[in-house]
Amino acid sequence: MGTATFVEVILSILIPPVGVFLRYGCGLEFWICLVLTLLGYLPGIIYALYVLVGR
Repeated sequence: MGTATFVEVILSILIPPVGVFLRYGCGLEFWICLVLTLLGYLPGIIYALYVLVGR
């Protein structure tokens, strides 16, 4: 678990749950990102980038 690919980062900005799905599948991270994106687009982006780049 290191760096996120360019495609994952771009998809995380455009459609946050898709970027997380590519890395983790339908795991807990995906569902958290989906709920945050539905509640507000910006929280979904922030969480997706945190999960992909921050870990």
